[in-house]
Amino acid sequence: MDLTFALRRKEVVESVPAISKMVERWPALFTEDQVYMEFNRIAGKNLEQEFYEGIDRHSPRLMEIFWSKRGNVGKQLTELTQQTRDSDDDDSFRHIEVGILLVEREGAALSSLHLSPASVKIIIEGAVMMDNIEDLPKAMCLLFGLSYALHLNYPKSMKLTFQFIQQVLLTLGHSELKPKLQTLKNQLAM
Repeated sequence: MDLTFALRRKEVVESVPAISKMVERWPALFTEDQVYMEFNRIAGKNLEQEFYEGIDRHSPRLMEIFWSKRGNVGKQLTELTQQTRDSDDDDSFRHIEVGILLVEREGAALSSLHLSPASVKIIIEGAVMMDNIEDLPKAMCLLFGLSYALHLNYPKSMKLTFQFIQQVLLTLGHSELKPKLQTLKNQLAM
Protein backbone atom coordinates (compact mmCIF):
# COMPACT_ATOMS: atom_id res chain seq x y z
CA MET A 1 0.00 0.00 0.00
CA ASP A 2 2.87 2.40 0.79
CA LEU A 3 4.30 1.84 -2.69
CA THR A 4 0.87 2.49 -4.24
CA PHE A 5 0.60 5.70 -2.21
CA ALA A 6 4.05 6.89 -3.29
CA LEU A 7 3.38 6.21 -6.96
CA ARG A 8 -0.09 7.78 -6.83
CA ARG A 9 1.24 10.83 -4.98
CA LYS A 10 4.03 11.29 -7.50
CA GLU A 11 1.55 11.13 -10.38
CA VAL A 12 -0.92 13.51 -8.69
CA VAL A 13 1.73 16.12 -7.89
CA GLU A 14 3.87 15.92 -11.04
CA SER A 15 1.36 15.07 -13.78
CA VAL A 16 -1.65 16.91 -12.33
CA PRO A 17 -4.18 14.59 -14.01
CA ALA A 18 -7.80 15.64 -14.47
CA ILE A 19 -10.10 14.72 -11.60
CA SER A 20 -12.14 12.48 -13.92
CA LYS A 21 -8.94 10.54 -14.72
CA MET A 22 -8.21 10.13 -11.00
CA VAL A 23 -11.74 8.82 -10.40
CA GLU A 24 -11.16 6.21 -13.11
CA ARG A 25 -7.74 5.15 -11.82
CA TRP A 26 -8.37 5.32 -8.06
CA PRO A 27 -12.11 5.17 -7.31
CA ALA A 28 -11.48 4.12 -3.70
CA LEU A 29 -9.71 7.43 -3.09
CA PHE A 30 -13.13 9.09 -3.23
CA THR A 31 -14.49 7.24 -0.20
CA GLU A 32 -14.64 8.73 3.27
CA ASP A 33 -12.20 6.31 4.89
CA GLN A 34 -9.65 6.68 2.09
CA VAL A 35 -9.79 10.49 2.23
CA TYR A 36 -8.96 10.34 5.95
CA MET A 37 -6.17 7.78 5.42
CA GLU A 38 -4.70 9.71 2.50
CA PHE A 39 -4.66 12.91 4.55
CA ASN A 40 -2.96 11.07 7.40
CA ARG A 41 -0.28 9.77 5.04
CA ILE A 42 0.31 13.26 3.60
CA ALA A 43 0.07 15.43 6.72
CA GLY A 44 0.58 12.93 9.54
CA LYS A 45 -2.59 14.06 11.30
CA ASN A 46 -5.98 12.55 12.01
CA LEU A 47 -8.07 14.93 9.90
CA GLU A 48 -11.49 14.01 11.27
CA GLN A 49 -10.49 14.16 14.93
CA GLU A 50 -8.46 17.37 14.69
CA PHE A 51 -11.02 19.10 12.44
CA TYR A 52 -13.88 18.45 14.86
CA GLU A 53 -11.75 19.32 17.90
CA GLY A 54 -10.85 22.65 16.26
CA ILE A 55 -14.46 23.34 15.34
CA ASP A 56 -15.63 22.50 18.87
CA ARG A 57 -12.92 24.67 20.38
CA HIS A 58 -13.66 27.73 18.21
CA SER A 59 -17.39 27.45 17.40
CA PRO A 60 -18.85 29.46 20.29
CA ARG A 61 -16.60 32.45 19.65
CA LEU A 62 -16.91 32.15 15.84
CA MET A 63 -20.70 32.34 16.15
CA GLU A 64 -20.43 35.49 18.28
CA ILE A 65 -18.14 37.09 15.69
CA PHE A 66 -20.35 36.13 12.73
CA TRP A 67 -23.55 37.40 14.32
CA SER A 68 -21.90 40.72 15.15
CA LYS A 69 -20.93 41.40 11.51
CA ARG A 70 -22.81 44.04 9.57
CA GLY A 71 -22.28 45.85 6.27
CA ASN A 72 -20.81 43.95 3.33
CA VAL A 73 -20.67 40.62 5.16
CA GLY A 74 -24.35 40.82 6.06
CA LYS A 75 -25.21 41.84 2.50
CA GLN A 76 -23.21 38.94 1.04
CA LEU A 77 -24.89 36.45 3.38
CA THR A 78 -28.32 37.77 2.36
CA GLU A 79 -27.43 37.49 -1.34
CA LEU A 80 -26.10 33.96 -0.87
CA THR A 81 -29.27 32.92 0.94
CA GLN A 82 -31.38 34.39 -1.87
CA GLN A 83 -29.36 32.52 -4.51
CA THR A 84 -29.97 29.31 -2.60
CA ARG A 85 -33.71 29.91 -2.59
CA ASP A 86 -33.87 30.89 -6.26
CA SER A 87 -31.86 27.93 -7.61
CA ASP A 88 -33.61 24.62 -8.17
CA ASP A 89 -31.84 23.51 -11.33
CA ASP A 90 -30.23 20.10 -10.87
CA ASP A 91 -27.41 21.04 -13.24
CA SER A 92 -26.72 24.43 -11.64
CA PHE A 93 -23.52 23.08 -10.08
CA ARG A 94 -21.93 22.07 -13.39
CA HIS A 95 -19.92 25.32 -13.50
CA ILE A 96 -18.66 24.95 -9.91
CA GLU A 97 -14.97 24.17 -9.65
CA VAL A 98 -15.08 23.06 -6.00
CA GLY A 99 -18.03 23.12 -3.61
CA ILE A 100 -20.54 21.44 -1.36
CA LEU A 101 -24.11 20.85 -2.49
CA LEU A 102 -26.89 20.65 0.11
CA VAL A 103 -30.19 19.20 -1.10
CA GLU A 104 -33.20 20.19 0.97
CA ARG A 105 -35.91 17.89 2.22
CA GLU A 106 -39.40 18.41 0.82
CA GLY A 107 -41.19 21.02 2.88
CA ALA A 108 -38.15 21.78 5.06
CA ALA A 109 -37.49 25.33 6.18
CA LEU A 110 -34.51 26.82 4.35
CA SER A 111 -33.17 28.16 7.63
CA SER A 112 -32.58 24.58 8.80
CA LEU A 113 -31.17 23.25 5.52
CA HIS A 114 -27.62 23.01 6.88
CA LEU A 115 -28.83 21.14 9.98
CA SER A 116 -30.67 18.26 8.33
CA PRO A 117 -30.33 18.22 4.55
CA ALA A 118 -31.78 15.39 2.49
CA SER A 119 -28.39 14.94 0.87
CA VAL A 120 -24.90 16.46 1.00
CA LYS A 121 -22.53 16.11 -1.95
CA ILE A 122 -19.00 17.25 -2.77
CA ILE A 123 -18.58 18.83 -6.20
CA ILE A 124 -15.20 19.01 -7.95
CA GLU A 125 -14.82 20.21 -11.54
CA GLY A 126 -18.59 20.31 -11.95
CA ALA A 127 -19.11 16.65 -11.07
CA VAL A 128 -20.28 14.93 -7.90
CA MET A 129 -17.21 13.26 -6.37
CA MET A 130 -18.79 12.09 -3.11
CA ASP A 131 -22.42 11.94 -2.01
CA ASN A 132 -24.57 10.64 0.83
CA ILE A 133 -22.42 12.56 3.31
CA GLU A 134 -24.00 12.87 6.77
CA ASP A 135 -23.84 16.61 7.27
CA LEU A 136 -22.19 19.88 6.30
CA PRO A 137 -19.28 19.75 8.79
CA LYS A 138 -18.31 16.26 7.60
CA ALA A 139 -18.55 17.42 3.97
CA MET A 140 -16.26 20.37 4.71
CA CYS A 141 -13.80 18.08 6.47
CA LEU A 142 -13.82 15.64 3.53
CA LEU A 143 -13.51 18.45 0.97
CA PHE A 144 -10.46 19.75 2.82
CA GLY A 145 -9.00 16.23 2.88
CA LEU A 146 -9.69 15.78 -0.83
CA SER A 147 -7.94 19.05 -1.60
CA TYR A 148 -4.83 17.59 0.03
CA ALA A 149 -5.21 14.12 -1.50
CA LEU A 150 -5.79 15.49 -5.01
CA HIS A 151 -3.23 18.30 -4.62
CA LEU A 152 -5.86 20.91 -5.51
CA ASN A 153 -5.40 24.63 -5.19
CA TYR A 154 -7.85 26.15 -2.76
CA PRO A 155 -10.80 27.65 -4.63
CA LYS A 156 -10.41 31.43 -4.83
CA SER A 157 -13.77 32.11 -3.17
CA MET A 158 -12.94 29.77 -0.26
CA LYS A 159 -9.19 30.34 0.04
CA LEU A 160 -9.30 32.05 3.44
CA THR A 161 -11.70 29.42 4.78
CA PHE A 162 -9.36 26.62 3.73
CA GLN A 163 -6.35 28.50 5.11
CA PHE A 164 -8.22 28.97 8.41
CA ILE A 165 -8.87 25.22 8.58
CA GLN A 166 -5.27 24.44 7.65
CA GLN A 167 -3.45 26.96 9.82
CA VAL A 168 -5.77 27.61 12.77
CA LEU A 169 -7.85 24.46 13.23
CA LEU A 170 -5.25 21.88 12.17
CA THR A 171 -2.03 23.88 12.77
CA LEU A 172 -0.55 22.76 9.44
CA GLY A 173 1.83 24.72 7.24
CA HIS A 174 3.16 28.20 7.89
CA SER A 175 2.67 29.63 11.36
CA GLU A 176 2.60 33.16 9.91
CA LEU A 177 -1.01 34.03 9.09
CA LYS A 178 -2.42 36.47 6.57
CA PRO A 179 -3.66 39.66 8.28
CA LYS A 180 -7.36 38.72 8.04
CA LEU A 181 -6.72 35.28 9.52
CA GLN A 182 -4.49 36.71 12.25
CA THR A 183 -7.24 39.17 13.18
CA LEU A 184 -9.79 36.35 13.36
CA LYS A 185 -7.44 34.18 15.40
CA ASN A 186 -6.90 37.09 17.81
CA GLN A 187 -10.67 37.61 18.10
CA LEU A 188 -11.13 33.91 18.84
CA ALA A 189 -8.61 34.15 21.68
CA MET A 190 -10.61 36.90 23.44
